[in-house]
Amino acid sequence: MVESIAGVRIPDSILAREATEVVRDAASPLLFDHSRRVFVWGSLRGLEQGIEFDPELLYVGAMFHDLGLTEKFGRTDQRFEIDGADEARKFLNSHGITGEAADRVWTAIALHTTPEIPLHMAPEIALVTRGVELDVLGIGYDAVSDEQRDAVVKAHPRPDFKNRILAAFTDGIKDRPETAFGNVKADVLAHYVPGFVRGDFVEVIKNSDWSE
Repeated sequence: MVESIAGVRIPDSILAREATEVVRDAASPLLFDHSRRVFVWGSLRGLEQGIEFDPELLYVGAMFHDLGLTEKFGRTDQRFEIDGADEARKFLNSHGITGEAADRVWTAIALHTTPEIPLHMAPEIALVTRGVELDVLGIGYDAVSDEQRDAVVKAHPRPDFKNRILAAFTDGIKDRPETAFGNVKADVLAHYVPGFVRGDFVEVIKNSDWSE
């Protein structure tokens, strides 16, 4: 039976089912539910705006976007967004999806914490960000109806989500604080990691090896 949430059909291909299992196996219920909501929010925003998109690519982008916060896929030598992007591309390549389509999903995940720029790119890239922004920041909250919000949250509840997602962000990046330089996750570490010192773009310029 095809699953539908708030009128959005959840992809039921072999690719989508295997993507679901990868995330279910690696991520906490918090991140799994969040990722599924991101797909539905992104789809609803796309439908509302009349944007044509590939549901399977959007699904993989949404489901894999926070894999870098998990113990299984998180690294300490690069931004967590790139962890998830790399895993998504490998996953797609293993299913015969290569080239521009796989790169589109990689970019969607890699840029999902970068404000504004993804919204001017390919539909799947823009809609992963739309979904993340709605679920985490509430941006676009009124672009979906009360009935749609209720249906999505009923399917994938968000108990104490604000505090729990902040804790997940902290746990996922506290061992690689340098990767928060110049992006929004520096705010998370500043709030929750004692002794964290923000990188300063001005100081980097002034202290570079150039004489002037």
